[in-house]
Amino acid sequence: MIGFLRGIVNQIFQGSCFIDVHGVGYRVYISGTTRDALTEGQEALLYTYMSVREDAIQLYGFGTQDEYDLFILLISVSGIGPKVGLGILSGLSVDGIKVAIMNGELSTLTKLPGIGKKSAERLVLELKDKIGKFTTAPSAQTVANTAVPVSQTGVQGEVAEALMALGYRESEFIDILTRLDNGERDVATLLRDVLSELGKGR
Repeated sequence: MIGFLRGIVNQIFQGSCFIDVHGVGYRVYISGTTRDALTEGQEALLYTYMSVREDAIQLYGFGTQDEYDLFILLISVSGIGPKVGLGILSGLSVDGIKVAIMNGELSTLTKLPGIGKKSAERLVLELKDKIGKFTTAPSAQTVANTAVPVSQTGVQGEVAEALMALGYRESEFIDILTRLDNGERDVATLLRDVLSELGKGR
């Protein structure tokens, strides 16, 4: 089993890339998040999962250990295969997915590629407790005890609650949250965009 690949990014496609490891080119299927972090001609390290079927052997790669670990949890759910798991990771950030599952946000989960109501319910039912065991994920108790900032209501309030459950202080995100909330984003989209902005500053 291949645990990770370190090599030069030869080419990047919509849902995959070629990694050149000492002259051997590996096609690795990647999420949108990982794709955005890669640069052709630059070295990259991808944590990998090998899918073996009768008709194909495929490698799935992830730019962070967190993304890999969540992928393994996702595909442990009945009806969620590697392609759907990768689609989920492309539709929302790792932290956003964790929060949606822990809070039972079916409306958020059903907006992800390949996820209907029944699949969303299975994700929550089978992973809610497991997600809480992630050292980098917010615990269920933390989510339950997180107070929404007095100044935030509606979509902003839900996003603020999720961010504080992830360990962010209000002072860290309030300006970004206010700036990005144009009244048109839903909770999942606004949370993803705020996390993206916060990530740039870390």
